[in-house]
Amino acid sequence: MTFEEARARFPVLERFAYLNAGSFGPLARPTLEAMEARARADQEHGRAGRAWFEDVVALRSRIRERLARLIEAPAERIALTSSTTDGCNIVVSGLDLGPDDEVVTTDSEHPGLLLPLHVSGARVRVAEVAARPTARALDAILSCVTPRTRLLALSHVLWTTGQIMPVHELKRESGLPVLVDGAQSVGAIPATVGELDYYTVSCQKWLCGPDPLGALYVRDPEQLRIALPSYFAQKSIELDGAFVPVEGAARFDSGWRAPPALAGLEAALDDLPGWRFERAAEITDRCRSALAAEHELIGEPGQGTLVSFVPPGEPADTAGRLYDAGVIVRELPGTGWLRASCGWWTSEWDIERLVTGLGR
Repeated sequence: MTFEEARARFPVLERFAYLNAGSFGPLARPTLEAMEARARADQEHGRAGRAWFEDVVALRSRIRERLARLIEAPAERIALTSSTTDGCNIVVSGLDLGPDDEVVTTDSEHPGLLLPLHVSGARVRVAEVAARPTARALDAILSCVTPRTRLLALSHVLWTTGQIMPVHELKRESGLPVLVDGAQSVGAIPATVGELDYYTVSCQKWLCGPDPLGALYVRDPEQLRIALPSYFAQKSIELDGAFVPVEGAARFDSGWRAPPALAGLEAALDDLPGWRFERAAEITDRCRSALAAEHELIGEPGQGTLVSFVPPGEPADTAGRLYDAGVIVRELPGTGWLRASCGWWTSEWDIERLVTGLGR
């Protein structure tokens, strides 16, 4: 599949320079068609009966296997969730943290991770990494570790600056459990779980799947308490609610996921080009170079596929003006920045439209 063929699969790109996969990725025609076909089948044949239910279970299994391959993990260590936030809540609530415990995170995390950490009751120590060279992030985070630290929780790619955090090095150096928010990594850069303990996946961003869909990798499911059980947590249950958990990470499945959305995700995962990471890195570098001539860039080159910059006017107004000009970017609240998300589908013409729109 050539770049032109791959790009032509996304209807939205016929109208917009779509630079917002950090929030929602574009939906391709095969994804939309799979969703429509599944919804139509459910309407015509009814959402009931053993055959229908077994078909949905098989679909869930295929999704689990495909997502596992993406991050080089065993399928039995993958839970199906609604989002990365969902996954963070499952992990943090299951660790039973308390006021005598500490968690180390960074100063550039999404609320989807920060909020579960805050309500856990543990003390949250924040490492300053966003205003420093990425090469110093490892030492900055490790310097916050104390004998009370029970968890390191951070993004693989920071959603504000695009910096890639040394998650694998942190695991090796600290030996502590590590929870990784993979919202801005999986599908954008090569991402593998390695020796990490917990890794969340967002399916509606860089994987271009429907929402709300996500996944959670759990290295040792037996060691994490099931704090938020759904129907899928149990293989047998007593009248008082006592239950025997299913094997593997499926016990953490956060509930029913709509079959049309799962069908769309399956189509999206089957449609990923093998050259996607190289193309995304290349077009990100071009975006940075094009913006650097007139705008202050945030972060450093050679990181993730997010390019944050200081716009010429008020960020929300500038984002609105760009939208009217056919360019979709994200305002980052409270920062004064705009963020362009560069995917493997992004073209040089998209970048040119962004630069031209900013100059108007």
